[in-house]
Amino acid sequence: MALKFQYNKTALHNLNKQLKIRLKALPTLKNKEAALRLEVKKAKKKTTDLEQKLKELLISEEHSVQLWNEFLPELITINNVKISTKKIAGVSIPLMDEIIFDEEKYSLFSNPDWFPAGISLVKKLGRIALEREFYARKTDLLDRARKKTTQKVNLYEKVQIPGYEGAIRKIKRFLEDEENLSKSAQKIVKKRQQRQKVKIA
Repeated sequence: MALKFQYNKTALHNLNKQLKIRLKALPTLKNKEAALRLEVKKAKKKTTDLEQKLKELLISEEHSVQLWNEFLPELITINNVKISTKKIAGVSIPLMDEIIFDEEKYSLFSNPDWFPAGISLVKKLGRIALEREFYARKTDLLDRARKKTTQKVNLYEKVQIPGYEGAIRKIKRFLEDEENLSKSAQKIVKKRQQRQKVKIA
């Protein structure tokens, strides 16, 4: 998009003002972009780590797969997930504070003795799976914000700042040329007046 401007001092003043705003904002935007890039990297690593942890836990329990046919899935449900938000480089990110499980009462005598350990395992798997989902979501939000910031940095650095600088140069040259023409015209008028005075005298 070409910058539209007029060749006068008011336009020059306005363009200088806009240029200063962008030059002042650019380092802040670059810092934000770097911070978001780092946070995206951390969130991706945490998501991968949780994925691995979940796989390892499931593999470690493969030997007891037959027992799970006896388990009653309705014994445990997720009642609530408490969420808070935290700002990271100006971006609101959800945080998982607590998972509240509901446990149904059951008879320890008429059910297998491994049920308490089974409930504990289901809770552990649920926590890891939910946390992994939160980190995946966090990664998406941070990455989207980072891309927007990168676009703004590129817009300022590669389009707007050079555009304003070019427009300011053009206006300054035009005003200098105009001033030089004006001075030249004044000299010509002065010389003409001096010649006429000489002729009269």
